[in-house]
Amino acid sequence: MKVHALSLGLLLLLSCTATAATQTPAVAVQLNEAMATLTGPWRFHVGDNPRWADPAFDDSEWEVVEVVATASATDGDVGLPNYAPGWSAKGHQRYDGYAWYRIHLDIRTPASEALALLGPWAVDSAYQIYENGRLLGGVGNFSGVTPIAHGYHYPTFFALPPPTRGALLIAIRVWMGPWDLDDPAGGGIHIAPAIGERHAIAAQYHLQWLKIFAGYVTDTIPALLFFLAAIMVLCLQPLDHGGRSYPWLAAALTLSGIQRANQPFFFWLQIETVRDFVIFIAAIGSLSMGAWMMAWRSWFEETGAAWLPKTISGLTFALFIAHLLDNPWLFHATFPHSASIGVRHLITIVRLTFLLILARIAYRGVLRRGRDGWYALPAVLAIGTVLFSSELAAAHVPGIWFPWGVGLSLSECASMVFVLLLFVLLVRQLWSHAGHLQPRRASTAGA
Repeated sequence: MKVHALSLGLLLLLSCTATAATQTPAVAVQLNEAMATLTGPWRFHVGDNPRWADPAFDDSEWEVVEVVATASATDGDVGLPNYAPGWSAKGHQRYDGYAWYRIHLDIRTPASEALALLGPWAVDSAYQIYENGRLLGGVGNFSGVTPIAHGYHYPTFFALPPPTRGALLIAIRVWMGPWDLDDPAGGGIHIAPAIGERHAIAAQYHLQWLKIFAGYVTDTIPALLFFLAAIMVLCLQPLDHGGRSYPWLAAALTLSGIQRANQPFFFWLQIETVRDFVIFIAAIGSLSMGAWMMAWRSWFEETGAAWLPKTISGLTFALFIAHLLDNPWLFHATFPHSASIGVRHLITIVRLTFLLILARIAYRGVLRRGRDGWYALPAVLAIGTVLFSSELAAAHVPGIWFPWGVGLSLSECASMVFVLLLFVLLVRQLWSHAGHLQPRRASTAGA
């Protein structure tokens, strides 16, 4: 990180002012960089060997790589800047497992300066970092036979012990899980680490966490809205005894809120593993899809089709199983390519069947309920955008934007719009219900 332009500008301005006023010679000042980004050249080698952390090991025959990104490159999710392609884009396609990065430095800085290391911000999928053969720490759990990964972008800060001067070797041991094999740019380090003065590294470390926080706040807001809407629906149930859709609505809203809230939980905290995340999202996502079908079936009073609940239940179970089979690494297994293609076709068929069911429910509901059905249609379209965002992406509908450098997805926007539409819909439903009750009370009082 270079010296702040504003501070440097003020320094030069004051220097020029003082010179003009006193006509005394200017004092030469050397301003060094507070932080240096370690983009390379790195020595790189696939495989794993504890000797590769040793500064004396000869790595001259290793590959030479750079962790350099284009000026506008981001991770495509949160908006992490300077996001470089991994080893899959550098000659190691569909390789998962261990690899090492090594860089030799010659540190020249005043002895009074305390130094620190900023770990690589985005790594597939876990890593350990060494300084002159000494393990500093990392992201993920390497205590077992197979490392355990939690997420791929956790900022890390490592204080370097004095004296950190002269020759210094930084070695990074990376392990990538099989879930990233289909990413053509996956594998290894995506954002370069940095070394520098401790206060500068600490400031950059806090900025990185602020970026991660801002990136997933956009998930927490729809999640909270879903939970509040579920509470509101349950509170309205006693006021509208004929509202059989309320329990299903509350269930669907709660499941959608949990699904959305799990994103920041996973990416903010190193608690849930990648394996846990995939299984959890497969289960919650499938249940949420089924619950929304049942909620709209009940709302539109589509009770004539007795086959519909059983069909929705069967599709929900099939979708969950298909999502598990689409990740055979969960079972430490590999499937033939034809089987993997078949599973993905099954997921597509099940999801399109759900889409057709939702369209049928909404169409018949509009025919049956007339104006009331038309009032509900915008809410159906909004939650449909959330449920079928992957199908919209396949149709080349933009799924994410980066206003102010923070990722904002179509499904997040649609979720917030849906909660607003649902609130209006529920208020209108209660108003209509209260209007029906007034004549009954009047006739009862007259009798």
